[in-house]
Amino acid sequence: MAHYQHILVGVDLSDESNQVLDRAASLISAGNTRLSIAHIIEPLTFAYGGDIPMDLSEVQDQLQEQATEQLSKLAGRAGIPAQRQHVLIGQPATELHHLAKLQHADLIVIGSHGRQGLALLLGSTANGVLHGAKCDVLAVRVHDPDKSE
Repeated sequence: MAHYQHILVGVDLSDESNQVLDRAASLISAGNTRLSIAHIIEPLTFAYGGDIPMDLSEVQDQLQEQATEQLSKLAGRAGIPAQRQHVLIGQPATELHHLAKLQHADLIVIGSHGRQGLALLLGSTANGVLHGAKCDVLAVRVHDPDKSE
């Protein structure tokens, strides 16, 4: 079986991100697999429909700064160098697809909460990533440490 050359890990920076990163790291074979990590921030204008009568760029910059700091700590645990840490602004599935293509990633690893009912019907980031990917996608079932399953 061929081994993956470049794994792109998409994280939401929640407590479960460690589970996703650990799973991706477990797929590395004999040190010849590169690991990149990405966090996508949805633009605040998406969330609020652009109806806010103020400039959100300063808030967006702060969010990006905080995300970069958190991602750096997470990536540091796995020894991922700064040039393979990405904080992007946009629609998560679209940005992950684009980054995977740019980076020549042959696997995207993301977390999935195994939602049911309405949340499943409406889809999720994991679902969006799966349906437009040009490479393999691994959805890691994450468990909320505060809830017993």
